[in-house]
Amino acid sequence: MSDVLHLAGTVVLDDEREVGEAWVVGGRLTFTRPAGPATTIRGWVLPGLVDVHCHIGLAADGPVDHATAERQALADRDAGVLLVRDAGSPADTSWVHGRADLPRLIRAGHHLARPKRYLRNYGLELADVHDLPGVVHHEAVRADGWVKLVADWIDRDLGPAGDLTPLWPDDVLDAAVAAAHDAGARVTAHTFATESVDPLLDAGVDCLEHATGATHAQIARIAERGIPVTATLLQIAQFGAIADQGAPRYPRFAQRMRAMGERRYEHVRDLHDAGVPVLVGTDAGGTIGHGRIADEAAEMVAAGIPARDVVAAASWRTRAWLGVESIAEGASADVVVYDRDPRTDVTALHEPAAVVLRGTRHV
Repeated sequence: MSDVLHLAGTVVLDDEREVGEAWVVGGRLTFTRPAGPATTIRGWVLPGLVDVHCHIGLAADGPVDHATAERQALADRDAGVLLVRDAGSPADTSWVHGRADLPRLIRAGHHLARPKRYLRNYGLELADVHDLPGVVHHEAVRADGWVKLVADWIDRDLGPAGDLTPLWPDDVLDAAVAAAHDAGARVTAHTFATESVDPLLDAGVDCLEHATGATHAQIARIAERGIPVTATLLQIAQFGAIADQGAPRYPRFAQRMRAMGERRYEHVRDLHDAGVPVLVGTDAGGTIGHGRIADEAAEMVAAGIPARDVVAAASWRTRAWLGVESIAEGASADVVVYDRDPRTDVTALHEPAAVVLRGTRHV
């Protein structure tokens, strides 16, 4: 078999541009036909998919070992995900950078939270809230240009009145985001609660994860600032079960979680209709398995976002936002091929005909 691949059919470059063919030579893409034989892969060729909220190195009970993290990454790769923004992990996954057979990884370091104010064994817990800016700077330096904050979580100390409340004072949050930006990093934040959204926007956060509590007025602010929101609909679908579990001890929390879960489709549609860039992220690595990018995309279409926009967000648009090349002359050959066009039939994402990472075909 030739080491040169001929990608034929419809090669999607971005929202506006397509070409009829491209080649993979020495792990790189070219639009110039090379001399000699080539193995043809025909279909709809897309830049490798992006899971922008994924947790390689994390399972339901906390960090996992090297072998488990490797299996997680391989499951993502074989589903067509060739670029992962790891939105927080308690495990050191920097070793993934040295593996040519694993997806490209952009690490956001640890989840930054407070004691008893996040999931056990998931985050780095700060006993003194005023330590946050310094810890953010440290995480910005050790990660890959991103920092992950936990902006709100249930406050169990309130007893039956326990509900989602912000973790950080506004001035500390402002200083923390500034510390990340000073270090050349961007900040994303886990947020369920309405009360956390405005302080995050005021602080200049760069991305929001979930944002299930955002009101219409807050959605307008998010859109005005061009801040993306990762929908994580697979995760939000679990809110009803989370509410049922917490209802006996925390009825207010349960009521809020249940309501947000029930309106998840309407909420995501409102974000999209307002002009907010809605990103595709599975939230894999906690209670959700890896390799489910197609399921998440299908949920977003079910919510009312056009398949064309969902596929773009799962591929070239988010690659550009993250600063990673798509299909271009000389770019790394990271592509996924489908037998039908996922922009008109999102279910095609479930069945990649070929997955090519760094010029090597794995599926």
